[in-house]
Amino acid sequence: MTSMTSLMIIGGGLAGSEAAWQAARQGLHVRLYEMRPAQQTGAHQTADLAELVCSNSLGSDLPDRASGVLKAELRRLDSLLVRCAEETALPAGGALAVDREAFARRVTQCLEANPFIELVRQEVREIPTGPCIVASGPLTSPALSTSLAALSGEEHLYFFDAISPIVAASSVDMTTAFRASRYGAGDQDLGDYINCPFTRDEYYAFVDALLDAERIELRSFEDAIRAGVKAGHFFEGCLPVEIIAQRGRDSLAFGPMRPVGLTDPRTGHRPWAVVQLRQDNLAGSLYNLVGFQTNLKYPEQRRVFRLIPGLQNADFLRFGQMHRNTFIASPRLLRPTLQHIQRDDLFFAGQITGVEATWATSPQACLPDSTQHACCGISRFSRCLPIPCWARFAITLPMPTSRISSR
Repeated sequence: MTSMTSLMIIGGGLAGSEAAWQAARQGLHVRLYEMRPAQQTGAHQTADLAELVCSNSLGSDLPDRASGVLKAELRRLDSLLVRCAEETALPAGGALAVDREAFARRVTQCLEANPFIELVRQEVREIPTGPCIVASGPLTSPALSTSLAALSGEEHLYFFDAISPIVAASSVDMTTAFRASRYGAGDQDLGDYINCPFTRDEYYAFVDALLDAERIELRSFEDAIRAGVKAGHFFEGCLPVEIIAQRGRDSLAFGPMRPVGLTDPRTGHRPWAVVQLRQDNLAGSLYNLVGFQTNLKYPEQRRVFRLIPGLQNADFLRFGQMHRNTFIASPRLLRPTLQHIQRDDLFFAGQITGVEATWATSPQACLPDSTQHACCGISRFSRCLPIPCWARFAITLPMPTSRISSR
């Protein structure tokens, strides 16, 4: 087998950053390419690596939840992302949430300081020759996306993702809203979330206003959006609230606005519905609306979301928006080792492979020795790859029963 000592990684998101860190730990010389800030994606706000575009929550950290088990595995693998997340963690009940700017800044500092990693601020427009991990994410540039399509010989799959609004904490009316964590399971005595409670009448008035509100036109994608609920163009785990409301006037009350585990201190009873706000930065000055992804026009977001009790004077520092996420048909194009079916030295990782959640891009799977023959001389960095859920199942090798049952 040929000995490989250098590796090219395309994309400085979660998957690319973790893969670069793990490859450097293996003694490989890594060239990590990130096109920002020279070319922005339309969703990212900074030039930092591992920037979280959507939620600042990395999922449950509880040991009996799938995402909690994955984080426990990552800690044992000396994951850079988990370490940086814990260093910038915010109160979020049983979840691991971070100050998104501090988190990305910390990851960037660690990678820039690593002598085995060279950060190249340049767009990669074509699939290169030689050992490479493509971790360009769902917002892959048009040029590279075209190159990927030519390599695979087929169109990419896609879905529409959305971002929640962020408000200034000082603008929330705390005479109406209250602090609490569901079932009292929080890190802070008063609760980790700000909760905006609804009465029955307030809830249905809000839903009616939401359904009547104007949405941003998505031009060529508009027909797909209209068909999205049935055609599957939306990611079910990140549906815009107006799309959830279309499924039935009570849908939100059983979804992101469910009031379970909460008691309104003003009434002593559970609210009819509730909107939760989660801390978004270490200073505690920013809060995001949990589960409130939206594609409403900006003036409509201000008008409709100010109907939420406690947010009548809210100062919106970021409005929600929607973007198209692209991914490849991995089961047809990739082997269980994440190698491309046509090239032994070309790997894919992260959301470009179709992983459905942000944090799921980062778990590392150290391939057992018995699989290294499949890596054709590239086993030194095949161990560094973030393995998507479908690939973890596809590796038909003996695994501990506890690991199988936990997924």
